[in-house]
Amino acid sequence: MTNYTTLPDTSRVWIYQAQAPLSPKITEEIQAHLTKFATAWVSHNNQLHAFAKVFHNQFLVLMVDESQAGASGCSIDKSVHFMQQLEQHYQIVLFDRMTFTYKDGDTIRSVPKNEFAALYKAGTITDETLVFDNLVKTKKDFDSQWVKPLASSWHKRMVG
Repeated sequence: MTNYTTLPDTSRVWIYQAQAPLSPKITEEIQAHLTKFATAWVSHNNQLHAFAKVFHNQFLVLMVDESQAGASGCSIDKSVHFMQQLEQHYQIVLFDRMTFTYKDGDTIRSVPKNEFAALYKAGTITDETLVFDNLVKTKKDFDSQWVKPLASSWHKRMVG
């Protein structure tokens, strides 16, 4: 598996979020599966320079340096199928884009969209609350924009 620090800022990113934090044991097992997948991931018989890691026991992140070999439709389909297999095996949900995750002090919380909006209306969540933007596309954006204030995130239009 490619080292995170050697990936260029232009590397492509996919983030899959579990609806709740995973146990340390499950995180460790999933990390082993991710490492194995990233090491063997190919596109049109070309080895992809890929990185995969579980962040915060909740976010499964794949990155590919497309300057070496691009992730084709087939290889992306393989990654989606792989994530679906993890979902089934571990009985977790990774494809619910309407669960929003935010920081509450040092705690990471995940709630459905309607509860997120209610928390905003109640003042529990504010424009300064840090949210996880799982739609970032590149490593550079992952490093600088994955966690950002609600006011500067697409989440803002879901609460107003």
